[in-house]
Amino acid sequence: MTRLSVNLNKIAVLRNSRGDDLPSVDYAARVCVAAGAGGITVHPRPDQRHIRPADIDALKSWLPVELNIEGNPFAGPTARGYPGFMRLVERAGPAQCTLVPDADGQITSDHGFDLAQAAGRLRPVIARLKSWGCRVSLFMDAGARELERAADIGADCIEIYTGPFAKAFAAGDGGAQLQMCASTAQRAAALGLSVNAGHDLNQANLGAFLRGVPGVHEVSIGHALIGEAIYAGLAPTVSAYLRIIAEADPG
Repeated sequence: MTRLSVNLNKIAVLRNSRGDDLPSVDYAARVCVAAGAGGITVHPRPDQRHIRPADIDALKSWLPVELNIEGNPFAGPTARGYPGFMRLVERAGPAQCTLVPDADGQITSDHGFDLAQAAGRLRPVIARLKSWGCRVSLFMDAGARELERAADIGADCIEIYTGPFAKAFAAGDGGAQLQMCASTAQRAAALGLSVNAGHDLNQANLGAFLRGVPGVHEVSIGHALIGEAIYAGLAPTVSAYLRIIAEADPG
């Protein structure tokens, strides 16, 4: 069955807005795990506007489920205490790394890799991550060309960027985007790549997405889930997502 990995960045955004330790990223992770989440995702950025290296250190010390660290592998150290993506991953030893082509100041991930341009730079990075025991996922657009290069340079899986699907679904016309996601997933599977998905998935569109794109290994959901949890509570919201996954993806 599809695994739910909860992205905790928005908990850190709220904490950082006051400059103290509340709400606690660590405690939020414990609530998510107790509610049945199969993974925790964090996306530290060089400006440290949300998740920070210390958060990752704390999570790694106890987390019994998969830790997924997202980020641009070419982001280097900064004067603000960010050690650089690769050094942070080496220190943390996550089960999975999701690589994204974000610029340092980008608000959120909004496009996947163009492997016609990026494959050469990514190949040695992927090899290094895998030597540390990380499964490597590449953030890719639905309909992306060059998926063969993802397999050729050593990626284990892709994460389909689902933002365009979510936007079309909300407008009442998600069919074409859903089919594009499905065909991308099929092509990836044929190449031996696992398929993850993430960005703007929520309780309204997740079931339709999983029914339309069978075989998704993991969904990474943060912004919507944390927003919905403000009204319903964190544990009940995680449980609601798990019910949606079970109903759409009973295998």
